[in-house]
Order: sequence, then structure tokens, then C-alpha cells
Amino acid sequence: MAKSEIQVIEYIDEAEKNPFADWLAKLTDKAHAKVVSAIYLMKAGNFGDVKPVGGGVSERRIHWGPGLRIYFARDGSKLILLLGGGTKSRQTKDINNAKAAWAEYKSRKKNDESN
Repeated sequence: MAKSEIQVIEYIDEAEKNPFADWLAKLTDKAHAKVVSAIYLMKAGNFGDVKPVGGGVSERRIHWGPGLRIYFARDGSKLILLLGGGTKSRQTKDINNAKAAWAEYKSRKKNDESN
């Protein structure tokens, strides 16, 4: 990994489910390629059309098809945690799920650090 490259990892919940990978697997090939391309750019520091949605979670908007969304949070300056994905039509529910995932991740990390 290059020094300037940002590490991108996928959130795994306590039940060992991966909401981002589950969503990505359901996409068409073209939509999948758009998402993978956006993540590649994020790793290089080019975040594109991003806006904060609250609670430390941000939304990477992909202006294609149904309005793809990647929900993520930053853990430090060199780590991005992919929390989930969705479309414009499910935005509110997807944002709430991403916020809950981020809160759970931080809680688990805090517990791990104190042990």
C-alpha cells in the first residue's frame, strides 16, 4: 500500500454480517463497477461528491442510475470503514442503519482497547 493511500475496510457486525458486501453483491454488474470505481478513488484520497449525514457518518453519492450511495465513516486520517450502501429511494433507512453500525463499531473498539 502506498504511503498516501487510505485503507478501506468493510464493517462486520457482531453477528459477522457485512452489510456493505451484502448490498454490493445484489447490484448489477454496471452498478457494481461504479461502486468499486468510487471506492478506488476514495482510497487515493479523491472522495468525489460526499456529504456528512450525521453521527460521524458520511454519504458518497454516485450520480448514476437509481442514485447509488456508499455510507462510510473515517476512523483516523488513513482508515475508511464502509458501513453500507443503498439508493436515493431508501436513503433515510440506509442512513439510520449506517449510524447504528458506526455507533456499534466505536463501542466495540472502545471495549477492545480497554481490555
